[in-house]
Amino acid sequence: MKLSFLGRLLGSCALGVAAIASGAALAADSQYPNKTIQFIVPYPPGGPLDTMARLLAEKAKDDLGTIVVENKPGAGGNIGAGLAAKAKPDGYTLVMGAVAINAINPWLYSSLPFDPIESFEPVTLVASVPNVLIVNADFAEKNEIATVSDLVSYAKANPNTLNFASGGNGSAGHLAGELLNSRVEIETVHVPYGGAAPAKTSLLGGEVHFMFDNLASALPLIQSNRVVPLAVTTAERSSFLKDTPTMQEAGVENFDLGTWFGVFATGGTPESIVETLNAAYVKALNDPEIRKSLELMGSDSKPTSVEEFKAMVESDLAKYKEIVEASGAQLF
Repeated sequence: MKLSFLGRLLGSCALGVAAIASGAALAADSQYPNKTIQFIVPYPPGGPLDTMARLLAEKAKDDLGTIVVENKPGAGGNIGAGLAAKAKPDGYTLVMGAVAINAINPWLYSSLPFDPIESFEPVTLVASVPNVLIVNADFAEKNEIATVSDLVSYAKANPNTLNFASGGNGSAGHLAGELLNSRVEIETVHVPYGGAAPAKTSLLGGEVHFMFDNLASALPLIQSNRVVPLAVTTAERSSFLKDTPTMQEAGVENFDLGTWFGVFATGGTPESIVETLNAAYVKALNDPEIRKSLELMGSDSKPTSVEEFKAMVESDLAKYKEIVEASGAQLF
């Protein structure tokens, strides 16, 4: 059946509108960036994510123009991430994501203001920080605990006697402790605190026996011999603790957990813009001053391609789903 004149006219108009819209989108992409970029940090000022975001914003401005860092803390990082997820996908809203927000929270919270995959476009990994298994120094000396095997042997001989601290239910330290229980079949008691700082205070006071802590914050305690490091939780040893084995080297199989931070754009942001952001942030991360600053924070700077970072996030989502389910941790 032949189209009517009106039908042909409407069809031509629709194609014209689509072409104009497509051309406008391409033009917008080619002009990017031409206004201020908002960089959301989902945690309070002064923390490692905030510090990293501000360092990068200052360095990347040569390629991206003005980048304004805004702290939007709350709900374990979910509030800030949710704001970024709902922003216009034009590359002018970024968020400093982290393993807790992008890989752990989706399994801890029954409801989130974002989808961990669809709501974000991974740009690049910024840095990785191992967690480290540390033991109260007096307890370690008294019971001759110098290795992970020593700790495991003590736990098996004294079930439900050892206590481990964490910064709260569902935190990385909590999940690492539960994973240790599961992998080596021991029974230790989790003691959650309202943050990593009070957890460390309890460890130093001997109220708990061990904990998994972020290497950057644990390093001063290790260097002052107030705690004993038994192993790092990542697949490779840390350059800051070269003589400390990994959990896997210490005999705990399939144990690879670490803290990471990375830059994300809003889901649906055009690929060309994401690649522009990746190039700018990778360039900033390879700057000697930035690398030195991150090293002083106990972080290994590891910029990635967009695809490498995306694959990493998806892999960690699957990994932490298993760990969270095994731990029984649930928040809201």
